[in-house]
Amino acid sequence: MNYKPIIVVAGEPNSIFSEIFFKAKKKIKNPIILIASKKLITSQMKSLKFNYKINLINHYDGNLSKIKNDRINLIDVSFKFKKTFDKITDKSNIYIENCFALAIKILKKKNCLGLINGPISKKNFLKEKYFGITEYLANKCGKKNQVVMLIYNKKLSVSPITTHIPLKDVHKHITKEKIINHVKLIQNFYIKKLNINPRIAITGLNPHCESNYKSSEEDKIIKPAIKVLQRKKYKVSGPFAADTIFIKEHSKKYDVIIGMYHDQVLTPAKTLFGFNAINITLGLPFIRISPDHGPNISMLGKNLSNPISLIQALKFLDK
Repeated sequence: MNYKPIIVVAGEPNSIFSEIFFKAKKKIKNPIILIASKKLITSQMKSLKFNYKINLINHYDGNLSKIKNDRINLIDVSFKFKKTFDKITDKSNIYIENCFALAIKILKKKNCLGLINGPISKKNFLKEKYFGITEYLANKCGKKNQVVMLIYNKKLSVSPITTHIPLKDVHKHITKEKIINHVKLIQNFYIKKLNINPRIAITGLNPHCESNYKSSEEDKIIKPAIKVLQRKKYKVSGPFAADTIFIKEHSKKYDVIIGMYHDQVLTPAKTLFGFNAINITLGLPFIRISPDHGPNISMLGKNLSNPISLIQALKFLDK
């Protein structure tokens, strides 16, 4: 048995993550180390009527004998709160920052399977400093502009070249070099982790891969990038019109579809798979996975949330 633990950062304290964590934990063989507030987790567990014992780990010293798989192995990070479930505010920002800092410090020792983090309020936590947690972690790990978001499902994965940026700015962030590096990271991950040389489809940016301009992004950037990759024997094809590539007879030919912007590929992926997909960050010094859902404050404390995305994330690292 592999005794390397999975590191889990609970993320936004006022989210559904604690609920789905309690539901998902019993499905996993490998030990999990949760980084969160003991006081908060205990309060939320009581409110949601779960009954796990907590194994408190005061510091991570590499001694795996202290980790107990039948309990919640917890590294306690201080957090002051009044209500068990409350509105999301900036008051949790320092707490979340401290949790991530501790997780990165642990993961640098390379004796963990990877990082899973709960949902974060981009509006409150990121403060427009970063497009998303993908970019936040890349900056903290010295990998700025060197990471890729992959929404993974074993039937079909998707990956946007640009992530959480306004649609009007997308064309400014697409380059030949970015597309080439994007494909390289995805292929490297698939070969090393899954033992698969992936078949990759790349979409265009404009409707039907056309535009009214004399020289479109397809002609200037996307087609030249694909030609370079094909010469280097990468299994890439395109550019394809985004409105037809997800039709079954087309999409079944590929393992990954790369799009030019976030919703171009995430919308059809979520339509196809719902929350049965995981968000993997490629290019960090460790594997980072985020369940494919947000804080979902409308469901706080109701014990009705579906844990499937977190279960899939844990099982992926648990292989």
